[in-house]
Amino acid sequence: MLGRIIQFALSQRLLFIVLTLVLAGVGFRAFRDLPIDAFPDISNTQVQVIVKAPGMTPGEVEQRVTYPLETEVRGIPRQTVLRSITKYALSVITIDFSDGTDMYWARQQVSERINQVLSELPEGVEGGLAPITMPLSDVYMFLVEGDDYDNMELRSILDWIIRPRLLSVEGVADVNALGGEVRSFHVVPNPEALIAFDLTIDDICTALDQNNRNAGGDRVVRNDEVLLVNTVGQLETLDEIELVPVATREGQPVLVRDVAQVTLGALTRYGGVTGNGKGEVVEGLVLNRRGANGRKTVEGIKEALESVQEALPDGVRIVPFYDRAELITTAVDTVRDALIEAVVLVLVVLILFLGNLRSAITVGVVLPLTVLGTFVVMKSIDLTANLM
Repeated sequence: MLGRIIQFALSQRLLFIVLTLVLAGVGFRAFRDLPIDAFPDISNTQVQVIVKAPGMTPGEVEQRVTYPLETEVRGIPRQTVLRSITKYALSVITIDFSDGTDMYWARQQVSERINQVLSELPEGVEGGLAPITMPLSDVYMFLVEGDDYDNMELRSILDWIIRPRLLSVEGVADVNALGGEVRSFHVVPNPEALIAFDLTIDDICTALDQNNRNAGGDRVVRNDEVLLVNTVGQLETLDEIELVPVATREGQPVLVRDVAQVTLGALTRYGGVTGNGKGEVVEGLVLNRRGANGRKTVEGIKEALESVQEALPDGVRIVPFYDRAELITTAVDTVRDALIEAVVLVLVVLILFLGNLRSAITVGVVLPLTVLGTFVVMKSIDLTANLM
């Protein structure tokens, strides 16, 4: 049987040469398109729901947020495990599905269920599905530094300039901003002033809400021109907040500054980031989307950071300190070097012991073709290349 196969191959040289070239081309294309990462994805299909409930204690969050959401997502087909973690002002629900379940189908099922109950949760509660990531999705980390900028300003630059640009990169699932202070306006009521003007904290909240919005109007046609009419009322500075009217007493407006102190502060912090022994820093952590090519994602991140660096204020710089692509490149180079060394050693051994150059060359050609064929199989079954 083996002799017949060999005889057929020798009689159809042109056909087998063409098939060999086709296999080499398809294998090389599969290698280029094969998702390459440093670590394998060993997690099952998993969907997380993250909901924020400002000001609620763990008991309230469990009773008024976690329990209704858990009740709603129970019974989704192919669901295997349902678990949750409830903390102060935070609820995290994790739903595991059986192996082979399509990730996007699972997310759609969960999204449909939670959308039915989100509107019924207490006021101020908001959240949704977590990004599509895996446990080892962090592929790039960097610091945002500036000699003449404090951590609040650097955090604002990261949140409003750098992060939106990175989110547009193919393969990026999310960008976490860590460290620094998130700028916010604080309105601290004066109890004595409120009593004097017969006002409450709710009156201040209502006034700020009603005076912090833009409204669209109509169009005014004049000759051949059309003018758009709208009102701009969004609050942007401390002075604008202080001048918001809360009520009227004896014909005189009572402003926010008359009953409260307006200051520039930061949101409540639950941790910090230090770096290089220099105290607190501002860090950006980029997460790779599950199934995306980690090396291509990092390449896109670097290009995006180079372009966004030009838009940053003078003196602000992006300093990377972790690059997954370096590990991936090292792994790929190791495989390449091992393959070359194996081919050379096989050729030397065959020539020395068999004394037949043609047989040695044949085996030397088959080895790379075998690897290329392996890439084709890996691509067809959606298997990624990694260190393991």
